[in-house]
Amino acid sequence: MNTIKLRPLLEQFFIEDIGDGDRTSDTLFGNHSTGEVQFTAKESGLFCGGSIILEGYHMMDPSLEVTLYCQDGDRIAKGQILASASGNMASLLKGERVILNLIQRMSGIATMTSRAVSTLNSSHTRICDTRKTTPGLRMIEKYAVRTGGGFNHRNGLYDAVMIKDNHIAFAGSITEAVNRIRQELGHMIKIEVEAESEAQVREAILAQVDCIMLDNQTPESIQYLRKLIPSSITTEASGGISLENLAEYRNTGVDYISLGCLTHSVSSLDISVNATIH
Repeated sequence: MNTIKLRPLLEQFFIEDIGDGDRTSDTLFGNHSTGEVQFTAKESGLFCGGSIILEGYHMMDPSLEVTLYCQDGDRIAKGQILASASGNMASLLKGERVILNLIQRMSGIATMTSRAVSTLNSSHTRICDTRKTTPGLRMIEKYAVRTGGGFNHRNGLYDAVMIKDNHIAFAGSITEAVNRIRQELGHMIKIEVEAESEAQVREAILAQVDCIMLDNQTPESIQYLRKLIPSSITTEASGGISLENLAEYRNTGVDYISLGCLTHSVSSLDISVNATIH
């Protein structure tokens, strides 16, 4: 994970939680008491967020000693100690909640992504995420998807063109939308088009787009439409696909299946923090 981008995020999260001080920990412990905290898994899954623990505690107090007992992407078991930090007790407790919230969510996303990859069990089709992320957490959540064995779709509106149904409606047609964008943006920006029918797929092919998303299709319709699309065009399936029915799309032949549930419907992995004072 890019630590240069991570630090400003953590700073904002700490400001939100701590404000101008931790009334409880500062009053009870001040700068004198020392201790240790341990992060322990309360359920099995995939760990993600080691850099959050390291950077978070070092930002909170550079004198804290942090040890990681597992790496991002490692499978963890219930009861396993994941990391520990020792030093000033007030500093340890101030950083605990923000760090714990983040690694629980990241580990939950990584675990769910790994489950999706295993459920699909395809040597060709890749699982990827969407922009349905938590505001402020996109970089972190997309990193967790990669940790779980998935791939990232575009990072935002700025790094690729994706022409969706409303764009097509306002532009008048797929052809018109693609032509207008090409005139303005040049050849370095890839263009993806969302298609909901055979007619739209054929129009997108004639427009020579880079990627076609087959939206809200059954596995059978995807198999049919996929055969119409030349191999030079990347294919993606999305809409109506979940972990429950994902295996049904195994043999559709698309290059990617994008799942919004990886980030918008995920459950955080249960991790606890236990403290001891020295």
